[in-house]
Amino acid sequence: MTLQGARERWVRTGGVELCVAELGDPAQPTVLLVHGYPDSKEVWSEVAGRLADRFHVVLYDVRGHGRSTAPQPLRGGFTLEKLTDDFLAVADAVSPDRPVHLVGHDWGSVQSWEFVTVKRTEGRIASFTSLSGPSLDHFGHWIQRRMKRPTPRRVGQLLGQGAKSWYVYLLHTPVLPELAWRGPLGRTWPRIMSRMEKVPSDNYPTSSLSSDAAHGAWLYRDNVRPRLLRPRADAFAHAPVQLITPLGDAFLSERLYDELELWAPQLTRRTLPAKHWVPRTRPDRLASWVGEFVTSVEGGRQEPRTASGPHADRFGGQLVLITGAGSGIGRATAYAFAEAGARVVAVDRDGEAAARTAEMCRLVGATDAWAETVDVSDEQAMEKLAAKVATDYGVVDVLVNNAGIGLAGSFLDTTSDDWRKVLDVNLWGVIHGCRLFGRQMAERGQGGHIVNTASAAAYQPSRALPAYSTSKAAVLMLSECLRAELADQGIGVTAICPGLVNTNITSTARHAGVDAEEEARRQKKSARLYGLRNYPPEKVAEAILRGIVNNEAVVPVTPEARGAHLLARFAPGALRRLARVKPPM
Repeated sequence: MTLQGARERWVRTGGVELCVAELGDPAQPTVLLVHGYPDSKEVWSEVAGRLADRFHVVLYDVRGHGRSTAPQPLRGGFTLEKLTDDFLAVADAVSPDRPVHLVGHDWGSVQSWEFVTVKRTEGRIASFTSLSGPSLDHFGHWIQRRMKRPTPRRVGQLLGQGAKSWYVYLLHTPVLPELAWRGPLGRTWPRIMSRMEKVPSDNYPTSSLSSDAAHGAWLYRDNVRPRLLRPRADAFAHAPVQLITPLGDAFLSERLYDELELWAPQLTRRTLPAKHWVPRTRPDRLASWVGEFVTSVEGGRQEPRTASGPHADRFGGQLVLITGAGSGIGRATAYAFAEAGARVVAVDRDGEAAARTAEMCRLVGATDAWAETVDVSDEQAMEKLAAKVATDYGVVDVLVNNAGIGLAGSFLDTTSDDWRKVLDVNLWGVIHGCRLFGRQMAERGQGGHIVNTASAAAYQPSRALPAYSTSKAAVLMLSECLRAELADQGIGVTAICPGLVNTNITSTARHAGVDAEEEARRQKKSARLYGLRNYPPEKVAEAILRGIVNNEAVVPVTPEARGAHLLARFAPGALRRLARVKPPM
């Protein structure tokens, strides 16, 4: 996605001309995106494209950046007061009759805090989403409180943030930043971003980077020292605020926002495991949260519905795709991720079942949920699904390859067709999912997690389940191999081995070597036995989420699965003797 096709206009204010781009329907609520340092408005291109189908999206190059002109002289031309004049001029031009929903990143967030806390903008801002940029006034008070009462913890916080702010000191030096940006730093910056933050370099940064960065140094020189020394005492937000905190931000400590409720009474907090440049690395997740927040405010709610389930801080807003989600473990797993605030893609060959799962996911807390109908054994269908998901929803953060079928019966009674069917779904379905969605994760460069549903049968031999056990053993080894290969790219791989779980797989499993009447009798008997065992799929779902959080390699779930796993490691002979016992039919 780029800004190609955007409507462009110029706004004159304070002796400069601001380049403004618009996407979407002007009749819809206006979302105004403000970029940071050393960026231009193109840093938002991926986010803007995802919001434009629902909102009127506006981006502008901050004065001295991109295609906007720079003030003359530069000194004193980038004060927060003048930046506020620019914001009001743009807001009046693009949304004269309605307040705008403000979104700021980095220095775009720093200046947006000024916009949302000064009197002259009251009534012009409907909401504010802050990302990786604190209010300088709040920051100044934060420093003063810790210097007045310097406990060891507070001193540690000051020193920690001081170390993270090393670049601020350099930007205050005369001439040196300009020379660096117009010279070697400007040329190497894209490679630095790609290496350090895994930022895709498709259409970012723009060719104006060197001059943008050189001009932008005055953002720091004109504002940081005066505001930190003399912070405003009335810097209270007069609109609802959504704070999104990347947990891996190399420049800003999470502790900076500890007392933010004092300044922003209508505050919604969110965290995500990412680094600083989230508009480029996680645009799908950011667009989802911004859209949800704007919609909630437009609907009269001060805060969006937030997830309350276990691990909501880990999975909130993440995109999770689950195969075999129409029933059993897959459906329970979809619900568990939904309760944690994830965005869920429920995949099943039964389209109606997948749709019911998606509908319930939306009701129990999912940021959003969709249903897709696919047979995982069909390679071409899986390729189309992977392309559609990437285009419509984004790159998957968590993939759960859960779809599977059962097959019982002796080896000599199992036909080639029987083998082909069970391997196509249980093994090839997992291979297709790992190959297609795993490649997308790797190319994005922001990590992820793959969960493959194996079985206790993967390491517990059985004379009654040769084909099924073989398929699941292959899934287990595939998971181990992938875990080793993808570790360097931050992608975890977990094999789940449930054991005896009360799902409908027992009533649908095929039995080789018997007629239809005998097969139905055995299915009914197996379903009754599993029902008496009554281990719920919800507990498997809990184990899946826990396994991802702890990045576990193999997760045996039920007591019998854990016991067999121990025997397989320390007393495999006992399992082999047990495998010879003929099961009751």
